[in-house]
Amino acid sequence: MDRFSFLNAAHTEFFAQTYDQYLLNPDSVEPSWRAFFQGFDFGMTTYNEENVGQQLANFASENQDCSIVSDKIQKEFNVLKLIDGYRTRGHLFTQTNPVRERRTYEPNLDLSNFGLSDADLNTVFDAAKILGHQPKTLKEIIAHLKNVYCQHIGIEYMYMRKPEVIQWIQDRININDNLPNFNPEQKKHILGKLNEAVSFENFLHTKYVGQKRFSLEGGESIIPALDSLIEAAAEKGVEHFVMGMAHRGRLNILANIFGKATQDIFSEFDGKDYDKEYFDGDVKYHLGLTSERKTTSGKKININLAPNPSHLETVGAVIEGIARAKQDKYFPDDFSKVLPIAVHGDAAVAGQGIVYEIVQMAQLDGYKTGGTIHIVINNQVGFTTNYQDARSSVYCTDVAKVTLSPVLHVNADDTEAVVHAMLFALDFRMQFGRDVFIDLLGYRKYGHNEGDEPRFTQPVLYKIIAKHQNPREIYAEKLITAGIIDAAYITKIENEYKDKLDENLQASRKKDLTIIKPFLQDAWEGFEQVSDDEMLKKFDTKFDKKKLDQIAKEISTLPADKKFINKISKIVTDRKTMYDNNVIDWGTAESLAYGSLLTEGYDVRISGQDVERGTFSHRHAVVKVEDSEEEVILLNSISNKKGKFNVFNSFLSEYGVLGFDYGYALANPNALTIWEAQFGDFSNGAQIMIDQYISCGEDKWNNQNGIVLLLPHGYEGQGAEHSSARMERYLQLCARHNMYVADCTTPANFYHLLRRQMKTKFRKPLVVFSPKSLLRHPLCVSTQDELANGEFQETIDDNLVDKKKVKTVVFVTGKFYYDILAERENNGRNDVALVRIEQLFPLPVEQLKAIIASYPNADDYVWAQEEPKNMGAYSFMLMNFDLVKWRLASLKAYAAPAAGSHTRDRRRHADAIRMVFDKNLFR
Repeated sequence: MDRFSFLNAAHTEFFAQTYDQYLLNPDSVEPSWRAFFQGFDFGMTTYNEENVGQQLANFASENQDCSIVSDKIQKEFNVLKLIDGYRTRGHLFTQTNPVRERRTYEPNLDLSNFGLSDADLNTVFDAAKILGHQPKTLKEIIAHLKNVYCQHIGIEYMYMRKPEVIQWIQDRININDNLPNFNPEQKKHILGKLNEAVSFENFLHTKYVGQKRFSLEGGESIIPALDSLIEAAAEKGVEHFVMGMAHRGRLNILANIFGKATQDIFSEFDGKDYDKEYFDGDVKYHLGLTSERKTTSGKKININLAPNPSHLETVGAVIEGIARAKQDKYFPDDFSKVLPIAVHGDAAVAGQGIVYEIVQMAQLDGYKTGGTIHIVINNQVGFTTNYQDARSSVYCTDVAKVTLSPVLHVNADDTEAVVHAMLFALDFRMQFGRDVFIDLLGYRKYGHNEGDEPRFTQPVLYKIIAKHQNPREIYAEKLITAGIIDAAYITKIENEYKDKLDENLQASRKKDLTIIKPFLQDAWEGFEQVSDDEMLKKFDTKFDKKKLDQIAKEISTLPADKKFINKISKIVTDRKTMYDNNVIDWGTAESLAYGSLLTEGYDVRISGQDVERGTFSHRHAVVKVEDSEEEVILLNSISNKKGKFNVFNSFLSEYGVLGFDYGYALANPNALTIWEAQFGDFSNGAQIMIDQYISCGEDKWNNQNGIVLLLPHGYEGQGAEHSSARMERYLQLCARHNMYVADCTTPANFYHLLRRQMKTKFRKPLVVFSPKSLLRHPLCVSTQDELANGEFQETIDDNLVDKKKVKTVVFVTGKFYYDILAERENNGRNDVALVRIEQLFPLPVEQLKAIIASYPNADDYVWAQEEPKNMGAYSFMLMNFDLVKWRLASLKAYAAPAAGSHTRDRRRHADAIRMVFDKNLFR
């Protein structure tokens, strides 16, 4: 019996619909049909080896019944393959490049590659029904497919795995053949925004000749597109718009989308000083802005453009954090109300690894933001590098395929197509809560900056660009031809906009200073900016003892109805026992700090690799039920908890995750936001975020930020990579009032340090060199009273010695204190005092003066560190600690932080300790 006899009764319409269903989701098709389609597809690996009809006939022949497929069905089959070819490969054959011939690809979409010919053009095919049409001729089907897939918008989406998503996209792009359909008033509005974009650049080009501005020329159509996006997003319920971008086009977007006063922009071009001494500012095309915009329908939307440095793509991580903070704070049940927009350059989106890290965040619980619209301003050149030398992938946007996000490639000269694509992207994001990419193919009119000569490296391309009309001219001609406007209309709107700019230029030149408004100023109402003198003041971090007892009980009591592994049960029970015995270790003190803040209404967010348990198994903020792996978070069981506690194991990223958490802290100063490195030296992978944002964001952009970095640090013989958190690098970055740097030696001091971070009326980044071995050191414990009634101690004097007998005063920080203390006890050296500097920056100089004065007979002063001489705090102390003449006790300089041999490492460590007690060993 013929196993394909079911084909004899198949109607061609049913056949076409079933095959299309098979292409979308093979498992949804009845097994006998699926077997047939699979066999046919197996025999047709490429379109151009032989025609489709012949392959289908061969397949049928091999199954002993050449009659199972009629010629009609063969042709329907071939048309379905043609449709599928346009869907999967049509983007390769679009008219999306305004200034270059695009590369050719094989196989192409010629009819002969699908078993069809010109003789079939007037044949009516039922296959049209899968396009949402009635049966049509092949000629009409091809015209529709070319409009949808091969005009000024090319779309990639067939690699997506959810049939319902693919179907939604196909239904959407089949409307009006995926062509824009705006009414005359909408077209005039689009032209008005396009005129603003073009006129703004022309004005700056003539008034500030040769000055860098990173002009938008060649990509001006993004202005009406963003304008339409904001208007449409507000109608869909979006209330916050968070955007990040590099330099190109920023000034135009600030002026024409965010409403920044052009007077302020002109003042920045004129190079005036700032209205405050507190910060030094940044170049004009790095600055951000927060503003409130009212849409044409009267809806209000909060719009934010984040400031950023020259390190490309870093801001993408920051805006995701800002968006998530806003979502968590205002709309925890509806992330769609906050819309992140990332604007990229083509060379950067393809070349910068952080883009991949950001994309990988998109669907992770701790980092997702309900979908980001990515827009690439594709100039087809990176500084002087042609796109052929800038990537191996076909498109600069191929990273989108990591998360199976659709990509629209759009000709930037077709402004209506750009707006149309943007509205599609918005609808997709709002429908599915996923990322979507728009590749805006344009050009860069001038060089990398306006003083650069692009003809040095792209002479042929720039001959074409020099003769090319700008998008406003192209669109105006289109509207004139359509009878919507006349030439006088263009002159009128251009002159009106230029007159307004001229008026603002004259007004700006009457002002002496430039005013820089803080970014996200609405979130920071009530907070003050302070100097290092204010940072050194004491702050009340006490917490009611009875409430602390209650928190301690609640975070050390596992649910009785759930079964946990024995080790977890013991760890949690031991915490309660230790607390009841007035012995509090590091992990318990840390949890109590979080619990106390939660009861006071502060949120706590901890993120990083393995932070739920903690790299060294000390935190156990999340414990798992043994049989089900159900998560139990004891900090969320605290009664009267007013704040929200969130802890997330991050994916294996430092750069992107720290950028995200920095953005989160930037948008929510009332959340204790912590990023913990698995080991302190892992922060190397995020060095750009530390150098360009954390250490200097307040100085450059007038932004406060309370991000906390926990960097495990300490020499325990684990080798070069996991000993040092590179303390020297952070201390080198310290200046004026920019951040706190601490290296605590007691659980109580760490407790108060974390609480201080929230209890001040200002926010500074906090870098903590956190312990490893001290997590379980028997001497590294504190009491209930020290937590409840203590305060953060910037310095801890030695209360174990008779100060009058002390000859040598040793200044030390962190875990090395305990190593020296053990040696002092072994040697019975009661003439040596150990003074702990718990806060390295701002350095508590007045406290140190008082401590030094309290040792009347001391004549030997030592800075002791376990790091090599060229690392650790030594160089910082040389610059900042000149109160006494002191000597160094440390390892000599090395290239690597520590030796790989445990024996050698311990020998050197012992040598450094001996130097503390024997001044003759000074190197």
